[in-house]
Amino acid sequence: MEFNQLESFISVVKHNSFSYAAKELYTTQPSVSNNIKNLEKELNTTLLDRTSKTITLTDSGKIFYKYAVELINIRDKAKFTILEHDRKVEGEIEICASSIPEEYVLPYIIKDFLKIYPKVSFSVAHKNSKNVIDDILEGKLNFGIVGAKYYSELLEYIDFYEDELILCVPNNNKYPWYHGEYLDIDILFSEKFIFRKTGSGTRRLIEESLSDKGISLDNLNIISFIDSNEMIKKMVELGLGISFMSKIAVKNEIDLKLVKALRIKDLDLNRSFYFVHSKNRTLSPLVEAFRDFLIHWKNTKI
Repeated sequence: MEFNQLESFISVVKHNSFSYAAKELYTTQPSVSNNIKNLEKELNTTLLDRTSKTITLTDSGKIFYKYAVELINIRDKAKFTILEHDRKVEGEIEICASSIPEEYVLPYIIKDFLKIYPKVSFSVAHKNSKNVIDDILEGKLNFGIVGAKYYSELLEYIDFYEDELILCVPNNNKYPWYHGEYLDIDILFSEKFIFRKTGSGTRRLIEESLSDKGISLDNLNIISFIDSNEMIKKMVELGLGISFMSKIAVKNEIDLKLVKALRIKDLDLNRSFYFVHSKNRTLSPLVEAFRDFLIHWKNTKI
């Protein structure tokens, strides 16, 4: 059993594709295929079901996958320990993050992390919080960064940043209130709203908080469901509607007096951002270092 065979197997499972695995590993598709065939021959079992358009793990493949990840992580941990001893820590951290932490918090984290480990690089991909969690539970990801908790006994959450959702409105005469002022909840029923799409941690918190007050989204006049935070900010600025948004996401627009941040009385919209991972999988040593860094970074102010 060779490490390149394990890496080929893990990459095919992650990408659900032999060709994408070959690109990630800088090799050819036949090489990836041969690595997995040789692995299956040595284990005397079939690891991947190739009979349909979608590549899926067999029962044996599901059992072996966690051991394959463990073996690669143990190898990397050994390398990391030696490199750290020589102060030559390097490698790439692949992060899948939901939109708000990805766009407005992660750049500051990476900047501070690289002060300690300047030879580390980052690859960042975007998914909403629900999809990140689903991929971790399905074994496609080992960890992620999200803006909402989805309960599972298999997951461990580590909070590293405190956030607040505010009611973002245009800075014009239609909204005469002072920045940060608390309004009665009835104001929500007379406004046009722009909301994030399903799966967003921002939307989930709003839905839960409104539900506690007996209000559903059906009670509001929602004109658009948008994925992009930047588009929502621009629509609010242009007076097309108002939206609940992360305070950190509109910091610049507030400073430039393009929008105002208001709050609703008795509506708790505080939340945390989380590093989340599966309890049943060992993290690579580089990711462990990143996780430990986040724990100490927790009280940093942006």
